[in-house]
Amino acid sequence: MGTDAALAADADADAGTLQELIVTGSRAKPRTVLESPVPVDAFSADDIAGVSVTDTQDLLKTLVPSYTLTRQPISDGATFIRPASLRGLPSDKTLLLVNSKRRHRAALVATGGSGVQAQDASQIPAGALKSVEVLRDGAGAQYGSDAIAGVINFILKDDPESGSLSVQAGQYYVHDGETVIVSGDKGIHLGENGFAHISFEYTTEQPTSRNGPFCNRNIPNQNAGFCVPLFSSETTGPGTAYTANYAQTVDYDHLFQKVPQKWGQPEGEATRVFLNTGYKLPVGELYAFGNYGHSRQKEDFNYRNPVDVGASTNNLDDYVRMANGQLFRANAIFPLGFTPQYIGKITDYSAVGGYKGDVGPFGFDLSARYGYDELSYDLNDTVNFSLGEKSPTNFHQGDLRSDEWALNADFTYALSGFTPQPIDVAFGVEYRKEGYKIVAGDVPSYIAGPYAQQDPYDFCTNETDITQRTLRPTAPQNAGIVCNSATQVIDGRTFTNPVYAILGVGSNGAPGFTPDYAGRLTRNSKAAYIDASTDLTDRLFVQAALRVEDFSDFGSTVDYKVAGRFKINDIFAVRGSVGTGFRAPTTGQNFTTIVSTVVNNGQPVAQGLFPATNPVAKFLGAQPLKPEESTNFSFGMTAEPLPGMTLSIDAYYIEIKDMFYAITPITVTPAVQAALIAANVPGANTIGQVNFFQNAFDAQVQGVDVVGTYVADWGNGQTTNFSLAFNWNLQVVDKVKVVVDTTGTTRRFFDGEYVYDFKHSDPRWRGTLTAVHKMGDLSGLARVGVYGPYKNMFSATNPVIQKWDPEVFVDLEGNWDVSDNTRLTLGVRNVFDNHPDPDKIGESATNGRIYRSDASVDWQGGYYYARINYTF
Repeated sequence: MGTDAALAADADADAGTLQELIVTGSRAKPRTVLESPVPVDAFSADDIAGVSVTDTQDLLKTLVPSYTLTRQPISDGATFIRPASLRGLPSDKTLLLVNSKRRHRAALVATGGSGVQAQDASQIPAGALKSVEVLRDGAGAQYGSDAIAGVINFILKDDPESGSLSVQAGQYYVHDGETVIVSGDKGIHLGENGFAHISFEYTTEQPTSRNGPFCNRNIPNQNAGFCVPLFSSETTGPGTAYTANYAQTVDYDHLFQKVPQKWGQPEGEATRVFLNTGYKLPVGELYAFGNYGHSRQKEDFNYRNPVDVGASTNNLDDYVRMANGQLFRANAIFPLGFTPQYIGKITDYSAVGGYKGDVGPFGFDLSARYGYDELSYDLNDTVNFSLGEKSPTNFHQGDLRSDEWALNADFTYALSGFTPQPIDVAFGVEYRKEGYKIVAGDVPSYIAGPYAQQDPYDFCTNETDITQRTLRPTAPQNAGIVCNSATQVIDGRTFTNPVYAILGVGSNGAPGFTPDYAGRLTRNSKAAYIDASTDLTDRLFVQAALRVEDFSDFGSTVDYKVAGRFKINDIFAVRGSVGTGFRAPTTGQNFTTIVSTVVNNGQPVAQGLFPATNPVAKFLGAQPLKPEESTNFSFGMTAEPLPGMTLSIDAYYIEIKDMFYAITPITVTPAVQAALIAANVPGANTIGQVNFFQNAFDAQVQGVDVVGTYVADWGNGQTTNFSLAFNWNLQVVDKVKVVVDTTGTTRRFFDGEYVYDFKHSDPRWRGTLTAVHKMGDLSGLARVGVYGPYKNMFSATNPVIQKWDPEVFVDLEGNWDVSDNTRLTLGVRNVFDNHPDPDKIGESATNGRIYRSDASVDWQGGYYYARINYTF
């Protein structure tokens, strides 16, 4: 293994990487991994190539135990850009760099939970990487906003000659999720002094489905609802003779031959390209790099049953009166019900250019960069209920666009004469401008059609007492219209009177972005920093950094960091750091407005997310957003107790003030509905819950990282590299924000369930043990991963808790070097097809779901693959 947590191909490479200089963690002079005053993992190209996964997010999850990743089906954009965390903190608290330059953010703003708008590591092809450096320590004083949990620096390949081509294919044990990955890279000379290295990756994934029968019966803590197997035969509660007759009339059993909705990975296709270039001048070097990526993914939303059965209700079964007075139900469009298909198309590109070099004792790096990310949404196989019989079934929800450009001037200087060794000083300035744009969807996706209000065609008189209303002479006279009752019996069932029925607005599942909430928001920031380090003695290294940053929307912040390492002897050393950091809420988080259908404890509900500055949010007590502030402490030790063996143990403690989160959803009351109507929210009378982002609470995170490596040389041309990596992590809510809204209601923005799940929903610990054995042309890898226990609460009002025990996953891989240029690989992930326990409390057991789908413990099952790699 090459560094604190890497795998390696052989003993020589491993020893070499341990001594290789890393650039992350110090803005001045690079140091080796073992000499760093803070924990840094550095992974070589061989380490990266040894992990057979779909994208770089999965790569990091495999290599770094404190990095977790979830697969979230039916979670809107979070299905396409998966939520990740480092040291238990959301991904927007880890800063991503490419070639030591800040990476731009993705356009997605997650609509619940931590509400992250983070950088998207999956846009970086693994084949483009020369190395990856993971700084597991707060670094806000060195790198600015977002570096609370750490920094991940992706170093691009820069070889002017080498190249490779790789093809991998695999599928899950249950014969789904077929995946093909084609990747390659090639370096070329640019004259005598330059290079260009281009890398590409193409992936295609088929969906997976980890479903049980779609039958919402006998589920703990849930009311009985729709059940596919019983639909056509059940005549007693919750079904009725009417629902059974409907199923038989539309020939449901014969025609509905599919999984109503798939719980698993989405169908997807992606192409990603990176280019890295450099050209040496008589003084210094010109450099440029950038990327282009495009992907398309499709996921199922929740199935809408064609008629109401028990707790499973929706507007498909609601009658309205058309302009001619005749009855209409949306199940005339979808007689078997429907599953909306949500499609996300991501376009991502960036360009970075600069000039760097040395002039005497000074080093300089002048650069400019631009990054752009767009997420475009389409929603097919659904309806806008309020448009009734005129509703289309395919919609464009709109686009989210995030862009960022920056100018940087960074300098280094070796200051001599004050300490035994020169003081390596780094200093610089940055100007950054960020923008976020919401582009409105097509009109049918958001418009409030005629059936968004009662009696849209003015059939009935409008007396306050409904029993006094009569049919107007201008209305159809022989269509069976009833005006003097709130209900009407049709075919033996009692319905809301079709004249007065109100149907949902917008494309069902994800209403389009409206022009009222479309537009663009920008901000700029200016920063200056200084970072100084030196060896005070041959045993003591010290480092200090200070950064001042000013945001046009949040004001100024000053952050510091001090760190040091003391070498006790040739075997042991201790290290530690203390510093502050911050994360300024993004332009997207300050601007996003969206209404979506969510499932809370098994029940679908339309939920509106509004900016903290929106009148609806203000009515409910929202305060203007402000930056999160952190204080980081770490202390650890490193050791080389035996030849070929390394060990590091690092404890950390992070305090976060004003942590950013989506509040616990607030149920819409008549007063809240009035506020929605006053704010001109489309479909205000059909929204059931409201939430918004807030600095909702203070939090504490503490944990321990343990990393060990050992290279065994058996003396017969065979070597085995062992690596052990372990993380124990505990995050707790320290203090929840409580406010009094405009009606005098006291609101606690994070309820008991949210507080409990924040602490317990992720595994308390995780460890991996890996062995890589090499003998001649053959090599093999065995990896054992263990996830610790975790728990989840059903709700604050029904605090039933489920506990999951530790889970063990085993991966195996074998390689054969057919020639100097060709390698064949066969491998299996999750050899024993292990899964976590199914849901037992009902929170994640409706609509055919088996497992808690937002868990970081993998629930997809065993996967096997084959790969051929050719180098040239």
